[in-house]
Amino acid sequence: MRSDCRASVLSLGLQVVVMALAALVILVSSEAFANPHEYTLANGLRLIVKEDHRSPVVISQIWYKAGSIDELNGATGVAHVLEHMMFKGTKKVPGGEFSKRIAAAGGRENAFTGRDYTAYFQQLHKSRLPLAMELESDRMRNLILTKEEFAKEIQVVMEERRLRTDDKPHALVHEKMMAAAYQSHPYQRPIIGWMNDLENMSVRDAKEWYDRWYAPNNAVLVVVGDVNPKEVFALAQKYYGEIKPRPLAPLALRKPQIEPAQVGIKRLTVKAPAKLPYLTMGYHAPALRNASDDWEPYALEMLVGVLDGNESARLNKELVRERRIANSTGAGYDSTARGPGMFYLYGTPSEGKTTAELETALRGEMEKLMLDGVTEEELARVKAQVVANHVFRLDSMFYQAMQIGQLESVGLSYRDLDTMVKKLQAVTTEQVREVAKKYVKDDSLTVAVLDPQPLEQKLPTAGRSGLRH
Repeated sequence: MRSDCRASVLSLGLQVVVMALAALVILVSSEAFANPHEYTLANGLRLIVKEDHRSPVVISQIWYKAGSIDELNGATGVAHVLEHMMFKGTKKVPGGEFSKRIAAAGGRENAFTGRDYTAYFQQLHKSRLPLAMELESDRMRNLILTKEEFAKEIQVVMEERRLRTDDKPHALVHEKMMAAAYQSHPYQRPIIGWMNDLENMSVRDAKEWYDRWYAPNNAVLVVVGDVNPKEVFALAQKYYGEIKPRPLAPLALRKPQIEPAQVGIKRLTVKAPAKLPYLTMGYHAPALRNASDDWEPYALEMLVGVLDGNESARLNKELVRERRIANSTGAGYDSTARGPGMFYLYGTPSEGKTTAELETALRGEMEKLMLDGVTEEELARVKAQVVANHVFRLDSMFYQAMQIGQLESVGLSYRDLDTMVKKLQAVTTEQVREVAKKYVKDDSLTVAVLDPQPLEQKLPTAGRSGLRH
């Protein structure tokens, strides 16, 4: 059989796999998402209930539409600080008791802060859902914030920043790159906050944040598991129904924060104790706004898959395995966000190679893609992987709840999921090349390089307990 015939057969085979997986994901996602029940309480709290009766477990997550994007200069990190303070107690539930009660019920709990939201979750036996709602609704309105507890917890947060950013060279480079890439948009600020802001933060800052954003009309309660939707609604009405709303504009009506267009390449060097240099390149790109009408974000997702989807993806194959220019390299893209998106290329050069050589090689791979395009075989392989990932992730109740909460918190909807999968499946090779040519350009590029310093300059950091995540 001639090589071109073999390629055609292989491409056709991959397309059949994609179609089969797409049919499977539609079946699975239909089972996973066709039955969510949605309610809105009189105070504005939205409740989304998804039944999954495979095991007697329930996931309860509450998502507040307030993250670092909503912070002001001088108070960066307050969203994350307040997340920590939410475990410090109310009149009914003393500090530390929240976690103890969930653990005593055989459950687990935690919280996380993002750029666009802050969320809290519990995973329990289905019979203990009332406990989760009782505890969570209590701290939505009755949190006690004291100077003494704040003084202790802000030290924990500052230590978390040291451990996860200041002492992690790659994280530090990414933080500095984001700060340089955005001229005015709040995404320039780190979620954990600048150290100077944390050092000067007061309990008043945390209380103002709590009073402004922690309200039922700024929250989405997501419940997934072995539950009856009507019973869940009755519980939500019982525990959350009496909480008063606050005067807050919905996401669609909040003041838009539009980043001015970048008009030239930006470069910066970050010096930090490290073994190896590192390079990250960030290009401004659009985020998904309308799941049905947009196409560029889906093409950008596919571009990432072509470059960095698996061992046979272009960057790993060309730059790591064959040319040995990089020890590691990759690509990424922020597609779902309240703010603008960004497309990334990054990597660590091989021994004897420089970040400049790696940058040249990454640029070369992008130029080759823009000139020659993407093969049908490559795209079919990426689509198969993307669709398969959706299938596997939907097997997790926690992931189902996460997906609902994230989409709802950035102005999209859980109803968009099937559309998003179909739009990914419909991306063409020409669309992938088109978005590469449109967005991977110097006028929108910020390059950050890690200049490794001797490791002996790095002072050991004593670990602290109390880091929640």
